[in-house]
Amino acid sequence: MIAVIDYGMGNLRSVHKALEKLGFAVEVTSDPDKVVQAERVVLPGVGAFADAARNLRSSGMNEAISEVVRAGKPFLGICLGLQLLFSESEEDGLHRGLDIIPGRVTRLPSIEKVPHMGWNQVSYCQKVPLFDGIPDQSYFYFVHSYYVVPYDEKVKAATSDHGITFTCAVVDGNVFATQFHPEKSSTLGLKLLKNFGEWRP
Repeated sequence: MIAVIDYGMGNLRSVHKALEKLGFAVEVTSDPDKVVQAERVVLPGVGAFADAARNLRSSGMNEAISEVVRAGKPFLGICLGLQLLFSESEEDGLHRGLDIIPGRVTRLPSIEKVPHMGWNQVSYCQKVPLFDGIPDQSYFYFVHSYYVVPYDEKVKAATSDHGITFTCAVVDGNVFATQFHPEKSSTLGLKLLKNFGEWRP
């Protein structure tokens, strides 16, 4: 069973439907115990970092996420779900994240239009099973104003460009996360989600 975390924010329905379409058993849940018991976990998200981090902590979901990661279960973060995995965010002040991946979240420069919305090419930094069957330089759908800066270059899985080159996917053991939205990225996005559902880190 794949648990999709409901913490009051995010694109839950589209992620749920995409995974269900691929034939996986999926449950959207706000219960930390169900998250801990799941075989795989997805942390989606759209919205403000501070509110999301506060909701995760007040519900005990932060501890459930840490337990899932420590147990080595496949974990996927999407968009804000990627950013929340980092140590801190500069969005509307300085706010503490889950600190699962050391690094910070910072605003895209206004060289280009912000927020960054639309289809953008993704360049691979390393071979990751979740990219199997997806050509390098493929297009995925983005909606964001902030991006992640990992302190360890080894976790970078892919980059994209919007005024600057930024990290758009990370991998660290059993944790994989993307700034782009695979559930909104047509056939190749579904392929990535299928790869996640079959991933054995």
